[in-house]
Amino acid sequence: MASTIWLVVWQLAVLVGITRRSSVTLGLFGFVFHMVFGKAYSLIPSYFDRELAVPQAPALHLPLAVVGTAMLTVAPLSDRLASVGAVLWTAGVCIFLGILGWTLRDNPTGRETGTGEHNAERRSVDRMANAVLPIALAYLAVGTYGLLATQLPLPTGFDGSVQRLSHLLAAGTTGLLVFGIGFRLLPRFLGATPPEWLVALVLSTGVLGPGLIAAGLPSGRLLLVGALFETVALTGFAAGFGWLFYRSERRRIGLHGVLGGALAGLALVGLGGLFALAPGYRSTLLVTAHYRLAILGFLGLTIAGIGFQFYPPGITRVPAAGDRFATGVLVALAGGLAVEVSGYLIDTESLVIVGQTLGVAGAIGYAYLLIGLFFRQAAQ
Repeated sequence: MASTIWLVVWQLAVLVGITRRSSVTLGLFGFVFHMVFGKAYSLIPSYFDRELAVPQAPALHLPLAVVGTAMLTVAPLSDRLASVGAVLWTAGVCIFLGILGWTLRDNPTGRETGTGEHNAERRSVDRMANAVLPIALAYLAVGTYGLLATQLPLPTGFDGSVQRLSHLLAAGTTGLLVFGIGFRLLPRFLGATPPEWLVALVLSTGVLGPGLIAAGLPSGRLLLVGALFETVALTGFAAGFGWLFYRSERRRIGLHGVLGGALAGLALVGLGGLFALAPGYRSTLLVTAHYRLAILGFLGLTIAGIGFQFYPPGITRVPAAGDRFATGVLVALAGGLAVEVSGYLIDTESLVIVGQTLGVAGAIGYAYLLIGLFFRQAAQ
């Protein structure tokens, strides 16, 4: 529920005109990571055939993440708020990583997958997907340490720029989790299995790309190689999911959101490739389009789609709830993003405002459905 609230706050703040740094914080730390934390606590232990070592961990972690995100969002107003926010966020991440690490301590590579005999043919893919999840968590540790080092006098191997940190956390942690968890979760939703070679290609390039991009920024050979790897990973994931979606008859509404996220990923690598090959085109408007495609597009639409898979709109039982309403939500989010990005590309402010307004409507609709379901379940 916290993730959906952050989405609404983020979209409203973008429409009002918040700074890009604060916008990235609201979108990535607020909307994306709060959903990632919640689902990781429930999914990762089961994928490694384990139970969460400390079931109370989310209750300890969530308040730190919420308050830390809020303080980091308003950090431009006060250095002290920035420091306290970084410390709180880091403390929450330490709980998250510590509890998951202890939970998986005797199965760190995920060889034990918890895959049942009826899915025995999927064990090879499941093992590959499991193997990258600890790497995603390592990216989280490195990125969080880098964030803390920007506020406290700590040694660091890089300059702690926002661009480096956002790529470590967005592409390295959340992007890699989308690939790893996605290749375990989505084939079961769709009733099909992707080719093993494609899974191996996406996961291997997805592991290497974010680190090379972060190390290579703002330009240079490492950035080019990292951008190439990330392009292969995002393109391969989009192709794999598109193939599964095409072949499947289980096209529930949430999977259309994941498809929209995959398509946004293709647009994302197009802009990212332009930045890597021709840094001179890296204007403020195009950089804004890039991060919006990454956080609201690839990550956001994927999260919204998976959210509708776990929490079907038809069971919410609030007024007007159902697949038709959910379709409108996804259209508003995806369509608004497309209009907004088009406005950035042709430098037309009116299109940007229309797109952002549609995004606000989609965010409110998404929160209405998911929070409505939460209160319905709490009342039972």
